[in-house]
Amino acid sequence: MHIYKLSGRNVDVTDAMRDYVEQKLTRLDRYSDSITDARVTLTVRDVRDSTRRNRVEVQLNVPHGIIRAEEHHADMYAAIDKASDVLERQLRKFKTRYMKARHDRAPQPIPGPAESDVNAGMDDVGEFQPEIVRRKRFDLRPMSAEDAVAQMEALGHDFYVFSNMKSGLTGVVYRRKDGHYGLIEPSN
Repeated sequence: MHIYKLSGRNVDVTDAMRDYVEQKLTRLDRYSDSITDARVTLTVRDVRDSTRRNRVEVQLNVPHGIIRAEEHHADMYAAIDKASDVLERQLRKFKTRYMKARHDRAPQPIPGPAESDVNAGMDDVGEFQPEIVRRKRFDLRPMSAEDAVAQMEALGHDFYVFSNMKSGLTGVVYRRKDGHYGLIEPSN
């Protein structure tokens, strides 16, 4: 991997940290030689729970999607190790699914979460006032619906917004409760 951006929040990124991150990212090249670039953010949070004090966020851009990991640990180097391990597993999984999807051109059904998990912690529904607590911005990349499903699974999300390469319109793929996938597209 030749292009990466390393930044720190509430921490000065030392040469030793930079070298360690570069060593871990270079190791990932053996799983995918098509990683175009990476963004790594090291954050030190001022919290009382020291086990979640350091956070490492890594985003790898690959030609047909994004591979992302976020890990926490009391030791920054241990958090980097954990993030590297997660990225390694995701890259192997993404590459396998991408190659299979290109070969078969059919998504693999994956069972969704159990219904008991969905309703957990909703005892006091009458008093709950939902609000937007986080906003994200991202680039819409042109891809097929099958590639969007593979990307969604690689990220571990339940839905994925993408630009349909055939129609040029924005679409959403999502995991249904029956384990299959759904596609939402505008009618225009």
